[in-house]
Amino acid sequence: MAFNLKHYFFRAFRELLLYHHNSLEFRAKLFAALIAANENHGTCELEIVQEAGLSIYNDEDRANTLRLTVEEYLDKVEDDNGLAIDELIEDLMKDLKDYPRYADKITIEPYHHIIRCCEDSETIAYQERIIELYQRLKDEYNKRRS
Repeated sequence: MAFNLKHYFFRAFRELLLYHHNSLEFRAKLFAALIAANENHGTCELEIVQEAGLSIYNDEDRANTLRLTVEEYLDKVEDDNGLAIDELIEDLMKDLKDYPRYADKITIEPYHHIIRCCEDSETIAYQERIIELYQRLKDEYNKRRS
């Protein structure tokens, strides 16, 4: 109950209460676009997001917030309310254009772990193409900054 109340509160006021919320949102979009490519995604992927969040932030609350934000994006994609994988990726590209330093936030390793949750070869191929795009974007923006 307390977790749900805290989650609702953070969801409503994330921009005001969370330090560097844009960075967290960027990471959440990266994970969500990749996970949404698998129509049969489940807890396996979200556990990987949680582990990645703990590794990135070394803070359980922030890792939980990352996971919950990914879940929000996945819900929006699944509800077919105008947000789809393409729109998430376009938004990521806009974020990178506005904040080139976000290229450093693209950590490829956890994305490969997410693919292991999938059993469908076509979906895996789609997810691999998304990861390749992430790697190209990371390389391109890091090259520009050098």
